[in-house]
Amino acid sequence: MEEADLILSGGIVATMNDLGDIYNPGAVVVRADRILAVGPAAEITASYTARETVDCSGQAIIPGLVNAHTHLPMVLLRGLADDRRLDVWLLGYMMPVERQFVNPDFVRLGTLLACAEMIRSGVTCFADMYYYEEEIAWAVVEAGLRGLCAQTVLKFPSPDAGSFEDSLVASREFIGRWKGHPLVVPAVGPHAPYTCTEEILRACAELAIEYDVPLHIHVSETASEVEDSRREYGMPVVPWIKKQGVLEAKVLAAHCVHIDAGEMRTLRNAGAGVAHNPTSNLKLASGMAPVKQMLEAGLHVGIGTDGAASNNDLDMFEEVRLAALLAKGTSGDPTALPAQQALRLATIEGARALHMGDITGSLEPGKRADLAVVDLSPLHQTPKFAHEAGAVYAQLVYVAKSSDVKHVLCNGRWLMRDRHLLTLDEVELAAQAQEVAQQIDAFLFTRESDVLRKLVSIGGVSQEESFEVQVKARLDDPARVEQALTPPDIIITKQSRYRQYDTYLVFSGPEGERLRYREDEILDEAGQVVNARNRLTLTGPAKEREFAHSVLLSRSRFIAPADRSLRFYHEYFKPVAEREVHKERRRWRIRYKGIEFAINVDRLTKPAEAGYFLEIKSRTWSMRDAERKAEMIGELLERFGVEEERLFAPEYADLVA
Repeated sequence: MEEADLILSGGIVATMNDLGDIYNPGAVVVRADRILAVGPAAEITASYTARETVDCSGQAIIPGLVNAHTHLPMVLLRGLADDRRLDVWLLGYMMPVERQFVNPDFVRLGTLLACAEMIRSGVTCFADMYYYEEEIAWAVVEAGLRGLCAQTVLKFPSPDAGSFEDSLVASREFIGRWKGHPLVVPAVGPHAPYTCTEEILRACAELAIEYDVPLHIHVSETASEVEDSRREYGMPVVPWIKKQGVLEAKVLAAHCVHIDAGEMRTLRNAGAGVAHNPTSNLKLASGMAPVKQMLEAGLHVGIGTDGAASNNDLDMFEEVRLAALLAKGTSGDPTALPAQQALRLATIEGARALHMGDITGSLEPGKRADLAVVDLSPLHQTPKFAHEAGAVYAQLVYVAKSSDVKHVLCNGRWLMRDRHLLTLDEVELAAQAQEVAQQIDAFLFTRESDVLRKLVSIGGVSQEESFEVQVKARLDDPARVEQALTPPDIIITKQSRYRQYDTYLVFSGPEGERLRYREDEILDEAGQVVNARNRLTLTGPAKEREFAHSVLLSRSRFIAPADRSLRFYHEYFKPVAEREVHKERRRWRIRYKGIEFAINVDRLTKPAEAGYFLEIKSRTWSMRDAERKAEMIGELLERFGVEEERLFAPEYADLVA
């Protein structure tokens, strides 16, 4: 008889091999890190002996589940900013918090906590994408799991890199050190086409090809991502990344919610794998991936949880059940994604999507000993029927829960026995995680109470101190202003025309802060749009001093690029009110008696009844200078034929109020 290290015997063995073999009762033989034999229990016990035999009667022996897409350290952000759209959730909360808190210690703690959760739900293999991926790799080895670990690359600074060049260097070094490791498969992770440039995508693809490692990337997660790709590049996302050479690598494409039949064929022909993330996509309202069509197209599709910040757990039993139900509900076909096929997506097909199907994902001789034992005896699993040979698949997919997982082995090593974790101290990990949560809470409490802090946290803010003399006046005849701008005492140095669409976000509190979202359309003399720009301006309370014909205003202003939608800023800043002012503006920069002034003639189109306004202003630096310029503004008002009773004190936004 042949000797082995371990025999698991007496349970229902669902091999998930291509023949769909089930042995009941069956047995699995393990020697070192590999499966030596699989078959009927009687045949196995007649041919093999082992130092230890475990009775698995009343249980199912299955391949360890494969979590095809996640961000492990984000378990520390679980529940942080729920019920928000993807862009607000990601750009307004996740990334600012990550910039503040993510460091090697944060990543290690989050990874160990995530590994404990995954082991408890029968996961032995996963695909991760995050920062400080080397710290993740070390933590994974400590936990004893198998992982595809992709170092994130972005076009903007990230917690572990000041530039994408730094990320690429780190990726190359990481891959060089870990390639060939028995548990960790290093990979490169260009985050997504919309967070990477063409140069980054090409460089990542070349790196993955050079080292023959996977490339992990988010693809077509939202409809707006696809629309943006069509608008900017003239094609959907999959053809775009193909054009950059990405599909020449061993790609794992996460989400793929919004891809068409042609894109499915493109991914299949490239040998790419897809990671379906049903809970995360539903929770973020990204949509429902066309999994039935993907499988019909011949794609290797795995199931992932995504990060716990958008799920909010790493429970693969929940994910597999939801994947099966969604396929039926979206197609109107109750036979779509039957239980056996759903379990294949969480095992062998998931492993193939990760380009690891040759070593894990099924119980076959020669593969790594990655397996889980599921208790089929709890009350919620009762009764059980056996008239169909494949009844165990429905039992595992529609009935079983992660709490039913009793034992887990990975690479031939026990990670959990009788629900007791053997490689990790979950009590200590949970206590440390709560300490981190308290620190994040304190950060957000402070940030949420301050509009400026929120603006700074999403980046690109510059401060300007506005100290100027200005006046506004209602205007009956705008042509008279232009007619009066004549030499020799007035010299026009620059003139321009705009359409300006301003939305003021108004906040409560004594500070009187307003955030203006402005869309400028720059016009030529024929009134045609020649350029456009968006920007944010946060103004603090104004300190005023009135003069005869004008007022001295001093206020702080913070300028930031408005590179996201107005809807994003509304949902992110949560103002108590919004006020819209639309206007057509003619602007002249002039020198009057050697002093620079800005002259604006505005026709307000919203509110439409407001009419025309004149605005005159000039920067100043001292009270004496302000008094002199106030006198000159009075002269200009007289020249333009504006009477004193036409002077206008409120801001345009106050007209709406």
